[in-house]
Amino acid sequence: MSMATPATPETVARRERIRELMRSVGMLPVLILLLVGFALASENFLTVQNLSIITQQASVNVVLAAGMTFVILTAGIDLSVGAILAASAVVALQASMSPQFGMLGIFAGIAFGLLLGLVNGGLIAFLRLPPFIVTLGALTAMRGLARLLADDKTVFNPDLPFAFIGNDSILGVPWLVVIAIAVVMLSWFILRRTVMGVQIYSVGGNPEAARLSGIKVWKVLLFVYAMSGALAGLGAVMSASRLFAANGLQLGQSYELDAIAAVILGGTSFVGGVGTIGGTLIGALIIAVLTNGLVLLGVSDIWQYIIKGIVIIGAVALDRYRQSGTRT
Repeated sequence: MSMATPATPETVARRERIRELMRSVGMLPVLILLLVGFALASENFLTVQNLSIITQQASVNVVLAAGMTFVILTAGIDLSVGAILAASAVVALQASMSPQFGMLGIFAGIAFGLLLGLVNGGLIAFLRLPPFIVTLGALTAMRGLARLLADDKTVFNPDLPFAFIGNDSILGVPWLVVIAIAVVMLSWFILRRTVMGVQIYSVGGNPEAARLSGIKVWKVLLFVYAMSGALAGLGAVMSASRLFAANGLQLGQSYELDAIAAVILGGTSFVGGVGTIGGTLIGALIIAVLTNGLVLLGVSDIWQYIIKGIVIIGAVALDRYRQSGTRT
């Protein structure tokens, strides 16, 4: 048997240059290829109307994925965002029924999502339970809570006072898109221009070293899961405003998978400490373009699930490759 030839310094340097290039450009080339491919495959893809649909469809996932970015940067995970969205949407719809204070439904939905996120964060930060287990259990529990709050029915409000969020525009730009952009900008500011942002990256890189350096790790974990919950609540308001309705059974199903896929496609590492909100935005757009393009091409929803699953696995494999060069 022949022994493997050791890699030469030139080979190692070339591989590192490739990884560095991948880290710098991220998945932007993939997004461009998808846009070009679907434009060639369908004449309806690059129309103004369809591009508007894509951005609006991406908006809720962008908001959820922004919250997921905070969590995954700390090497955590939040599998409950879809269920939190459903429960928060039910609360928002119920609060909107008030004749004089219907607009408070917006704040009720966000606040309820924040509360559920704090529950997740508290269990993880203070009881030191694994994030995967906590949020997996929360996925089921909060889905049941959503059904309980709605009496296992669809809550409907034809006179929804904040329906403009999901159906109107400001200066020609849909409100959903405006909100998503605002969330991305706020997330970027927190991660890149605040002490909390530095601490989030530190905890994700090495929680024990962060603790020894004086960072209150419990405070950081509470913050990121609260952010994830609050943004899921905002996503609930956005979803409910488009549908004029909410229920605990179907709304938000599999949203957590799209959010996770967007974050990992965007270059945020599952091991924590590495990632950007800009990359997450590109990842969410990839998911939206892929979904929209497959629908235009007449691909059945069965195959859409299969393809999305492959994309998620591919994203994790890509993450492993990107990070392999940083291991000692």
